Amino acid sequence: MQENIKKFEVLLTRGLDIYMERILVFILVILYFISTEIACNGHTHINNNVQYEQKALIDFKNGLTDPNNRLSSWKGNNYCYWHEIGCENGTGFVVSIDLRNPYPYPLNNESGNQSYMNLSGVISHSLIKLKYLKYLDLSFNSFKAIPIPQFFGYMKNLIYLNLSHCGFIGEIPSNLGNLSNLQYLDFSSKYTYHNDFGYSSDFFIKNIEWMTSLVSLKHFSANNVNLLMVGSQWIEVLNKLPMLIELHLHHCNLFGSIPSPSFVNFTSLSV
Repeated sequence: MQENIKKFEVLLTRGLDIYMERILVFILVILYFISTEIACNGHTHINNNVQYEQKALIDFKNGLTDPNNRLSSWKGNNYCYWHEIGCENGTGFVVSIDLRNPYPYPLNNESGNQSYMNLSGVISHSLIKLKYLKYLDLSFNSFKAIPIPQFFGYMKNLIYLNLSHCGFIGEIPSNLGNLSNLQYLDFSSKYTYHNDFGYSSDFFIKNIEWMTSLVSLKHFSANNVNLLMVGSQWIEVLNKLPMLIELHLHHCNLFGSIPSPSFVNFTSLSV
């Protein structure tokens, strides 16, 4: 009798072991399919992002005139290796575009005001699709006779924006005040002329109040930008920027007296 009981216990134990093994195998199979599905969806998501960002860059390139083929590397699928493009590790999101003209002045004492390395043309709206773009430098190129695109004011992740010496004209858009993360902003222009009222420019700010929203701004440069219509308001507005370290306003047609030091609170300003 006891022997039969022991045999039954052995059989029962073996049966439970087999049952548990099958349950474990079943759980592992389920986990495998779940992880595979997640990996596939993640891979598809990344691939979609890559295609989306690549198309935005190609559309931007197609709007530019590039006489010296500076953007010749902008082809193929791996745009993170294209010249002047920086990507976030792991995701492939474009975080920087640095198209500053490396040779902004004529070489070998050539005549003329423009370097052969200049980019010109149209700045495509496709840039707004680069949702994670933080750094944009288009300085010393030749976007003559066009205003700064309004859509720049919707690129809210920008930390660095350099549009200096690009030949822009017209009013600087007030919706740039949306860029609350911006730390560096340069509008400096090289196009000025002298009249009875002083230095003048077709590149101007009409109302500077929007700059009070740039609470992260550390560097602001607007040399040769016409601030005549701003009047004495400029000091009051810039006084509200708590992080401002560096300020350049050369040949801007500023006027009016600067208030006493007790009113001005440029505690962080060093330049």
